[in-house]
Amino acid sequence: MAHPSSYRPRPGEIPTDPGVYRFRDKDGRVIYVGKAKSLRPRLSSYFQDIGLLHPRTASMVMAGASVEWTTVLTEVEALQLEYSWIKEFDPRFNVKYRDDKSYPYLAVTMGEEFPRAQVLRGAKRKGTRYFGPYAHAWAIRETLDQALRVFPIRTCSAGVFKRASQVGRPCLLGYIDKCSAPCVERVDADTHRQIAEDFCDFMAGESSKFVKRLERQMREASDAMEFETAARLRDDIGALQRVLEKSAVVFGDGTDADVFALADDELEVAVQVFHVRGGRIRGQRGWVAEKEFETVPEVVGHLLQQLYGGEEGEGVPREVLVPVMPDSAETLGEWLSGLRGSRVDLRVPQRGDKRTLMETVERNATQSLARHKVARAGDLTARSQALQQLQEFLALDESPLRIECYDISHVQGTQVVGSMVVFEDGLARKGEYRRFIVRGQEGIDGADGADIRVDDTAAMHEVLTRRFRRYLKDRDQPQGRDEETGRPTRFAYPPQLVVVDGGLPQVNAAARAIEDLGIVDVAVVGLAKRLEEVWVPGQDFPVVLPRTSEGLYLLQRLRDEAHRFAITFHRQRRSKAMTNSALDGIPGLGDVKQKALLRHFGSVKRIRAATLLELGEVKGIGHTLAETIQRELTGAPTEPTVNLMTGEVIDDERGSDA
Repeated sequence: MAHPSSYRPRPGEIPTDPGVYRFRDKDGRVIYVGKAKSLRPRLSSYFQDIGLLHPRTASMVMAGASVEWTTVLTEVEALQLEYSWIKEFDPRFNVKYRDDKSYPYLAVTMGEEFPRAQVLRGAKRKGTRYFGPYAHAWAIRETLDQALRVFPIRTCSAGVFKRASQVGRPCLLGYIDKCSAPCVERVDADTHRQIAEDFCDFMAGESSKFVKRLERQMREASDAMEFETAARLRDDIGALQRVLEKSAVVFGDGTDADVFALADDELEVAVQVFHVRGGRIRGQRGWVAEKEFETVPEVVGHLLQQLYGGEEGEGVPREVLVPVMPDSAETLGEWLSGLRGSRVDLRVPQRGDKRTLMETVERNATQSLARHKVARAGDLTARSQALQQLQEFLALDESPLRIECYDISHVQGTQVVGSMVVFEDGLARKGEYRRFIVRGQEGIDGADGADIRVDDTAAMHEVLTRRFRRYLKDRDQPQGRDEETGRPTRFAYPPQLVVVDGGLPQVNAAARAIEDLGIVDVAVVGLAKRLEEVWVPGQDFPVVLPRTSEGLYLLQRLRDEAHRFAITFHRQRRSKAMTNSALDGIPGLGDVKQKALLRHFGSVKRIRAATLLELGEVKGIGHTLAETIQRELTGAPTEPTVNLMTGEVIDDERGSDA
């Protein structure tokens, strides 16, 4: 690690303008991104006496090797740029407020011609309205099942919708009046879109107008002595009321707000947020993150930045209620207002119903942190102990903060693939995982490895060679970015330790691959499954770690994760290979023409034996395509150019002497 004084910029070099700064480590990787109203005092604060810094701040500046900055005109621009860089570089020392699971949302795809209601997780899509999040997917389906009585919106997939359109018969929901069946033109696109918009308005909190409308229609039907219609409307009202009962009323004035609360200790912070729409709690979620070295106001600021950074329009509520005002609250409020397109009120509730709800959210956050600490008691200590034990038992110069593990998967030497998994600070970093298709020998670009037979040691040597050759190339890229694409390089950061799944042969192959490239500062070991022995290259006897040691447990987790990742990729490729045809990949030969050929000849073997004249008898197969098919299937020169209508040889250079 470098001392901060070795890369401290001169005070006169740092501007006093607002801007965003990045700390990089010795390998050029961005490890921290921050913003400042004035760059000079903020950056200078990092380069004071190490003993006066927060321990985590000290760790960050000690891990750094350089610092750079970009000035902007306003604090709002700095906020936007900071969010973009955190999302792009995923810095190690920035707090990451991410859900501990992917919460399900009720989504309505308003961007489609016939909007569809469904359960969605993950990143939000443009043109889709979201309601939630919900704790369980079954809660969404129960809500949707009740609401479909009144709002018969489409819920089927694109395939089911298309099939129903072709056969002219709707699915079961269409027959029981829980779908308006636009697939069979029971309603047109405009009518169905109006149903979807009404459903979205109801879910957004405008429920009273729909209940009142149904009550009025029920009374009118009853007065007209249409009792069956009145009974159906009564049941519809009951269905809507059951939907409303699932969300508690907390504000009587129809407030739209997100209510945040935190509970923290020295190491971690628990976050809880209640989503209130139309005065009702429509969703709740929470997670626990490492606190790093930030204060509570800084935590709140970065929390709002990461949570709303990808939102726009109605994704940002009218009110955002927080436990304490974040740093640069005015700038954050202006940024949120820009995302929503109208004013957003960012404040701390002091009294009344909103303060009462805030206290409820705080209790949830406190309980969440307590459960997390009980579940993961000693986890941080165990990880530190595991890294320390590996350094001691393997005689490493430093703790292996980044460990990469490799595994090879195949069936009798075919469909050979390799996997690379990455653990940093003892935790899996799945965004850094990589998969390799083993080519069989270096330099055969484009070979898919389907028919190549390679043993484990040769495959391991190839995978390690390709990975570290890419590292040597990416290491020299300016500022860790590819010169052609401008994207961050993916192999520019070397591990301190490489672990391979296997015994001494695999370890020696991996070590030889790294040494051949001139790399000397990466340690290599192998973990053999039978006795869980740790093999070191060049040694006749393995290192035996204590069976209960945290170091061995970490190696086992690495090995098992690499094996899972490799075998999953291998199964995908094997399944694809089993469904591939020799006709796939022939230029100009699509699915329709492939089926026509197979119907005409019966098998690929007969297609391969067919002449150009016979191929030309198939509808859609012209002379040029017939030549291409024959060349691709047989690998032999094509037959003489022939008029497929008359059979006359037009140009036969090969038979010119005949």
